[in-house]
Amino acid sequence: MFRKNYNDMMDKLIITCAISGAEVTKEMNPAVPYTIEEMVEAAFGAYQAGASIIHLHARFDDGTPTQDKERFQLIHQAIQKKCPDVIIQVSTGGAVGMSRDERLDVLNIHPEMATLDCGTLNFGGDDIFVNTENDIQYFAEMMNTQHVRYEMECFEKGHIDTTLRFIKKGVIKNHLHYSFVLGVRGGMSGEERDFLFLKDSIPEEATFSVAGIGKYEFSLAELSIRHGGHVRVGLEDNLYIDKGHLAKSNRELVEKVVSLANKHGRLIATPKDTRRILEMENK
Repeated sequence: MFRKNYNDMMDKLIITCAISGAEVTKEMNPAVPYTIEEMVEAAFGAYQAGASIIHLHARFDDGTPTQDKERFQLIHQAIQKKCPDVIIQVSTGGAVGMSRDERLDVLNIHPEMATLDCGTLNFGGDDIFVNTENDIQYFAEMMNTQHVRYEMECFEKGHIDTTLRFIKKGVIKNHLHYSFVLGVRGGMSGEERDFLFLKDSIPEEATFSVAGIGKYEFSLAELSIRHGGHVRVGLEDNLYIDKGHLAKSNRELVEKVVSLANKHGRLIATPKDTRRILEMENK
């Protein structure tokens, strides 16, 4: 049932760029975008560099994260105007403490793609990112109803096991696309053994992307490239282009992944390629 060898699965590389997130700030890196204009500039630069998916959180101009559908709509439309064919993947994760319905408000803008978080996680201190099984089922059913392609975000092996139960029940449907988010406090680390464990635990027909947090971003990106997977980078996940040097932009992070792909002979997927790979063309 589970894929053990990716040697015959080498396809064009899908690059997702997580341009802002909900937690990082300009105090951490001045390149983190807040305003609509900054979001558009960040998305366009990443798109030009090779990203076919923009992972989108909404922020107000002061940096406050929000799931407000009007704000999301304004950002979404502005990015689409600048990059008409890019895939915009909205986050339903929101920020710690948001309610289920608050997080799902973004579906009211009818996105093409969204994230589906597949388990609860300790984020450090008293912060808990809550995703109960009822939450996951509710989110998946809402996305199924609205024909939104979801990417299943898994922070550890138990989250994958949860998806397998929901796949068996028919709640989570094809196409199965995973995002291994590794290196988050409270989740699995970003070591090679962890990546391989998750990779070998998903259904044979599934595709996957890897988001390495902080120092794990590029080591995991290269592992995923080598094993036929896909990659997420961006200032949400990592603020540095290399140790001690802040990234100047999201574009710079994408460009580094493109150079790793070139090193391993992986071509970069266009948005059209990405829709084919993720079976989104008929959605």
